[in-house]
Amino acid sequence: MDINTLFSIQEQLNDRIIEEHQLTGQDLFQEKLLAFIVEVGELANETRCFKYWSRKPSSERTVILEEYVDGLHFALTLGLSLGYKNVSVKEEFDLKEKLTDHFLQVLHLAQQLNVNQLEEQFQPFMDSFFALGHKLGFTYVEMEEAYLEKNKVNHERQDNGY
Repeated sequence: MDINTLFSIQEQLNDRIIEEHQLTGQDLFQEKLLAFIVEVGELANETRCFKYWSRKPSSERTVILEEYVDGLHFALTLGLSLGYKNVSVKEEFDLKEKLTDHFLQVLHLAQQLNVNQLEEQFQPFMDSFFALGHKLGFTYVEMEEAYLEKNKVNHERQDNGY
């Protein structure tokens, strides 16, 4: 995964949104963080990993991947907001935990970014989010391709007054 390219692409979309919605100079970190948390919640809902009371299966893999990359858009956005783009991409993760535990870890680390917006907390946040993607069965190639496709959709939405 070329994380530097993804940050650059995300920055272009973010800059466009800021300009077109006349948000220059506004501190939108809280909104961006909440957007990330909501997207992770939507992703969890599609996996149904926490719905111990239900027999209904998870959504199709393509739906789950799309929800995951929605979260990736906001994870990158959080890094850009904090000025943290120097992220390494691990190749191996400990995936022994339950899926629910992975979701909770991502959300915990997102909350930690809210409390202490420190660069040394951003890398573990991204590691946790990428580990979640791998736990869901996605490769970096799949994540990147789906991200690029969704980014096009996001630009089209802006073109159409979303």
